[in-house]
Amino acid sequence: MFSIKQLTKNRPVLPLVFLLVIHFVTCHAQTDTLNRSGRVFALQDFEQIVLANHPVVKQAGLLTDEARAKVQQAWGDFDPALKSYFGRKTFGNTEYYNNWSNELKVPVWLGGADLKVGYDRFVGTYTNPETRTGVPGLTGLGLSIPIGQGFLIDSRRNTLRQSKVMVNYAEAEKIKQINQVWFAAVKDYWNWFYAYRQFELIREGADLAYKRFVAVKNQTLLGDKPAIDSVEAAITFQERSLQLEKIKVELNNSRLLMSNHLWNDREEPVELAENTIPQNTEPPASAYYRNQLETLIGNAASTHPELLLLKSKSLQLQLERNYRREMLKPKLNLSASLITSRTDFSNYVPEYYDLQWSNYKLGVDFSFPLFLRAQRGKLQEIKVKQLALQYDVKQTGREINTNILNAYNNLVAYESQLAIQNLSIENQQTLLNGELAKFDLGESTLFLINSRETKLIDMKIKMAELVTGYQKAVAQLYYSVGSIAER
Repeated sequence: MFSIKQLTKNRPVLPLVFLLVIHFVTCHAQTDTLNRSGRVFALQDFEQIVLANHPVVKQAGLLTDEARAKVQQAWGDFDPALKSYFGRKTFGNTEYYNNWSNELKVPVWLGGADLKVGYDRFVGTYTNPETRTGVPGLTGLGLSIPIGQGFLIDSRRNTLRQSKVMVNYAEAEKIKQINQVWFAAVKDYWNWFYAYRQFELIREGADLAYKRFVAVKNQTLLGDKPAIDSVEAAITFQERSLQLEKIKVELNNSRLLMSNHLWNDREEPVELAENTIPQNTEPPASAYYRNQLETLIGNAASTHPELLLLKSKSLQLQLERNYRREMLKPKLNLSASLITSRTDFSNYVPEYYDLQWSNYKLGVDFSFPLFLRAQRGKLQEIKVKQLALQYDVKQTGREINTNILNAYNNLVAYESQLAIQNLSIENQQTLLNGELAKFDLGESTLFLINSRETKLIDMKIKMAELVTGYQKAVAQLYYSVGSIAER
């Protein structure tokens, strides 16, 4: 390498400086081809791809399907059931028994009752007199109904109602997961935007530094400028070229993170092309969000997935509480059926064997635990859970409102900072233009120009950082509301 002392004593060192700069120019030219004519990848297009093809989004969509499948399972408890049994025993030319039992049971929603149609034929030498029938058998038409416990609500109706509530719960969980994917994707998009803006600004700075180096070098060779100015110009170009290489790595990494969210409709991962660039953006005035603030807070109170989840839990607990209160009643089940020896409507059957009120079977089943400890304990547990859930709803609602206001305050703060930063950039540009004019008249130095220019680049990068923060705050606002921003 060379030193400033060498340069001041030995002018032929300038070609070495020029060769070194040529090396950086070659690397810079390779980098320069990356994004000069890139295709814009708008945020709205990115969101559409994510929401349409992201595996987690598709997985979240399965939650509702799973909940509906459980509703179908719960309806299975109300499916009509057909049962049949046949048993026969013969020994030593004696038919001990020949039993054939059939029943069609149709559950009924009202009262937890079951309609029953049956046919029994129990014959043989050693059959139970209680169940023995004639050779034609007996046909029965009856009803089983809980008079006490289970009349208003029983386990199968409780299961079905809770499974229906779980559909709403699953829908809220789906929205929650989709919002999380969307929010993470949008933040990665704006990180990519910020990395690209840094790359773009530093690249422009490197271009200016190289042009200035060439101009100063030519003036130095003509004797119009001291040789030390060429070294100053070369160092500035080298520093910005190094910064450009560093930010190039950050840009590539941010592009990789963006690609994590990209999938095609064949469920294959997609890589973001190197020539793709983010959209340019102009943040809207915070007055827009100020006018929408009350609406957003109202929407959050009614549609936020966290609150919908808690609402579904509350409905579940209320259903369970009603069921547990029903369990405090005594069990009193009544079953009755009319019986006849008729097996069809074409044959003659004596009237006293036909279907009439005097031919019946009647049964009553009663039980009641004297202390009801298990039932009362379970009911008390549900009451405690409901009370805890009420506290959870209050705290969650307050946190949601706080997050919304916090995001809105960030928007207002970013808007003020953006306005100030924009004025600062204009003033710094004016200062740089004045310094360039003085330099052309020989009244300034290259060091001051580079300092002004570097400061301007830093301020523009800060502007890009503020724009990124503003857009993230917009996403945070809608995420806090529990929805996706409208584009």
